[in-house]
This record gives sequence, structure tokens and C-alpha cells, in this order.
Amino acid sequence: MSDDIRALAHARWRVAIGLSAVVFVLYFGFILAVAFAKEAIAVQIIPGVSVGILAGAVVIVGAWITTWVYVAWANRHFDSSLKSINEKARG
Repeated sequence: MSDDIRALAHARWRVAIGLSAVVFVLYFGFILAVAFAKEAIAVQIIPGVSVGILAGAVVIVGAWITTWVYVAWANRHFDSSLKSINEKARG
């Protein structure tokens, strides 16, 4: 495996792990709050909307955002780098 491919694979792995860690923290932070801070997440922000509902929405939106960040990064960096590596390999 060439050094270019190794560097590209390492960069993709680094981005994927970082974004996965963000989703992990969001999700398990929410689950731990539900389990251990019931009173705090039951607080009403406005009638019908509690801190827990807002936190659940943040988890969902956070997953969407991290997915968008990965797709944008892959489109901008990964795909173009892979294309140039393939062109270089062809001659």
C-alpha cells in the first residue's frame, strides 16, 4: 500500500473516530441524564417542552450534523485525494 493511500486512510479513520466520539457523548450523555438526573430533565422550559425533550432533539440533530460534516469532508477531501491517487497509479 502506498504512503498516499495510508495517509488518506489514516485521515478518514481520524475523522470517523472523532465524529463517532461526538455522537457517542451526545447519546450516552442523554441516556445517563435520563437514568440519573430525572428531576433535571423533567424541568419545563415552556409548557409542553421539557429539558429532556430538548436534549433528545439535540441528540437527533447532532447525529444529522455529524453525518453532514463527514459527507462534506469526504466530498471535499477524501474523494478528490482518492481520485488523484488513482490517476497517479495509472500513469
